[in-house]
Amino acid sequence: MGAGTSPADRAASATGAAAEQAEGTADAAAEAPAADTADGPAEGSDGRTGSHPEPGPDASPAARRSRRFPSFTRDTARPEGGGRAAGGDAPAPARQWPLLAVLCTAGAGLLIVAADPFDEAFRIGTILIGVALIGGAVLRLVVPSVGMLAVRSRFTDLVTYGLLGVLIVMLALVAQPKPWLDIPFLEDAVHFTIR
Repeated sequence: MGAGTSPADRAASATGAAAEQAEGTADAAAEAPAADTADGPAEGSDGRTGSHPEPGPDASPAARRSRRFPSFTRDTARPEGGGRAAGGDAPAPARQWPLLAVLCTAGAGLLIVAADPFDEAFRIGTILIGVALIGGAVLRLVVPSVGMLAVRSRFTDLVTYGLLGVLIVMLALVAQPKPWLDIPFLEDAVHFTIR
């Protein structure tokens, strides 16, 4: 027995699964249209068209699944746009080019910040990281299939990438000393909260 399970739990789940299967069978039987017409059966005695394969000998109406949403999900649906960005015959990096573009741009920004090769390198590298996230939001909006750049729904990814990118760019622009962007009310708010 696994942790957290008991014989009563197993019996209840087996009874629930049998009841759900019987309910699915009843739903399928009620929804099945009559295959026979006045002229006789239409292209197969069970109403199937020629494009659907014949079920195996062990296939029965009881094996059909219920149309109800399961109470417990067993897997995660792939987000919209989560397919390959390039065909299967393309090399592996080319299939994920949107994700690689965002990661390489953000990596270049991190490299500039870490190496600090010139004045204001921190600011420029941080802006580059924010621009990478904004670019990810634009790619998620424009490109229909972005591969692993698609994490959640399109709307959630757009809001997440876009908002984080804009915030990082804004923080890089107002960073001290000698900020590139001066927001007067921000300085007053900081003085008011620190007093």
